[in-house]
Amino acid sequence: MASVFGSPLTALYVRTPDYDSMDPADRKRLDANIRLAENAGAEIVTTHGDDIPEQIAEYARLSGVTKIVIGIKSADRRRIFFRPTLTERLFELVPGIDIHVIPDTSTLSSYRSRKESYEGSFIPSWRDIGVTAALLAAATGIGFLFQRLGFTDANIITVYLLCVLLTSILTKGYTCGVIGSFISVILFNFFLTEPRLTLQAYGSGYPVTFAIMLVASILTSTLAAKLKAQAKLSAGDAFRTKLLFDTNRILQGAKDENEILTITASRISKLLEVDTVVFPAAEGALSEGRLFSAGDEAGSAVKAEGDEYNAAMRALKGKTASGARKTPDKGSRFVYSPIRAGDTVCGILGISDPKSRSGSSDRGIVQSILGECGLALENLRNAKGREEAAVLARNEKLRANLLRAISHDLRTPLTSISGNADTLLDGFGMLDDETSRSLLSDIRDDSEWLAGLVENLLSISKMGDGSIRLDFSDQVVDDVLEEAIRHIDRDGAKHRIRLDLRGEPMLARMDARLIIQVIINLVNNAVKHTPTGSEITVSAAAENGNALISVSDNGPGIPDEMKRRVFEMFFTGDSDIGDSRRSLGLGLPLCRSILEAHGSELVLTDNEPSGCVFSFKLPLSEVHLND
Repeated sequence: MASVFGSPLTALYVRTPDYDSMDPADRKRLDANIRLAENAGAEIVTTHGDDIPEQIAEYARLSGVTKIVIGIKSADRRRIFFRPTLTERLFELVPGIDIHVIPDTSTLSSYRSRKESYEGSFIPSWRDIGVTAALLAAATGIGFLFQRLGFTDANIITVYLLCVLLTSILTKGYTCGVIGSFISVILFNFFLTEPRLTLQAYGSGYPVTFAIMLVASILTSTLAAKLKAQAKLSAGDAFRTKLLFDTNRILQGAKDENEILTITASRISKLLEVDTVVFPAAEGALSEGRLFSAGDEAGSAVKAEGDEYNAAMRALKGKTASGARKTPDKGSRFVYSPIRAGDTVCGILGISDPKSRSGSSDRGIVQSILGECGLALENLRNAKGREEAAVLARNEKLRANLLRAISHDLRTPLTSISGNADTLLDGFGMLDDETSRSLLSDIRDDSEWLAGLVENLLSISKMGDGSIRLDFSDQVVDDVLEEAIRHIDRDGAKHRIRLDLRGEPMLARMDARLIIQVIINLVNNAVKHTPTGSEITVSAAAENGNALISVSDNGPGIPDEMKRRVFEMFFTGDSDIGDSRRSLGLGLPLCRSILEAHGSELVLTDNEPSGCVFSFKLPLSEVHLND
């Protein structure tokens, strides 16, 4: 029916306080029905309460159920004291929902109210009988004491009511409480009313007193037993809630799908004290799993083979429980259930020894944990999807900016090279040497700029994808800085560039080639953004076990509102793409990436009285005299 209407199927089980005293045959039938629902792909839901129709109706209202299917014994249509049947109560409680009643002649009545089903708990244990007898004897003794002290019968009756209340609390079921109610009336009449040691009473009002005492005792006993049962159910609900909360908290801290699956299997193994196994699943295939023994949180690697593989694959393909609960899988040690994230099966969980832990409560907890696992997997996949979408959007923006910047900045030097080359070709033999030298110099400068641009693009691409390998070695800082200064652009000749090397030579651990590129980019950046004739200083000094390397200038500086953007790709100060100064805005991002690979960072500060300072630190190497 669910497949015909295209609706999800839910199997609802209402657990009453009588569950612990349920007949073994009824419990076996219940477990068989739950397994049948699992194999049909139904979601198993367990609620707790003593009013079955009310629980069904409340769940249907909260879950938006449109159809209820219920099986009932067709012959069981009699009414006891005109009490409505289960189906009649459901029609009253949920009149707007379609209720389909399926007759079932092979089972007992599917609904017996708590007041009609004392069979399971009617015969009390010897312990309960002893507790009841002791309490009644104590109440009678206290009654004798109260009479000697001159207390009224009302005080003695209160003692017997307290005795019945304690009996209901300290014993199981209703039997001892109800029997204690009758016996308390008999004891009060026999020992504490005149004539004593008889069941007669001289007072004309005693029969009414006895009747009221009996009714009050029975009501007290019933209410106490009911409250005890509800307290037990509430404790179970609190345990399940805390368990699911803790599981959800642990699952939310997992970093990948395999860790989520491992946590789920480990928690279930610890909770049920059984062996569990979990296999990650992807594209219809099972990966290497982990086996958890009872109490073992680490687990061990395991592969699905033979009967276990067949049972696990059956659960994977059918998306329903398989394994040791079904006849075709007798060789399987585990009961396998799929772990879903939405409509996708992400793993297969196997639980061993199902017969010893086949209670509906345990099964409900397992299903709830699997639900939390599926939700965590779905959240993880959604987070990955959002991250991938953000990366794609960022890469697309980067690609667009790169194309715009390159098309803008390559046009000027290429046009210049092409124009100068045409001039040289057209005026070959007619141009004087000075003009030819100037044109050739311009072509060389533009070519070198293009070569530097390509080098920066390649370097930042390699730093971004991690393909570049750093070759660390101990280098003399002074030599590295001097080598970098020799490779500054020719425009650097228009500025005053000086080295400020303080103290003794220092050894620092670095990739010299990349650090030279950092210094070159920082100096070239200062050359491009400071007026002609500005002073640019490259300095190095020891500071707390590090070599502090700085590139400073006395130019106009960088406004505070622009400082947070100077390390963004394609930011040039005037626009987000390359400008007339031939800057793609790649130099500073590349420097930052190189220094981060060295475990350092590039820091921007103001220079006094004007200008700015870019600085970074490299760890000094120890110098051994014997080396």
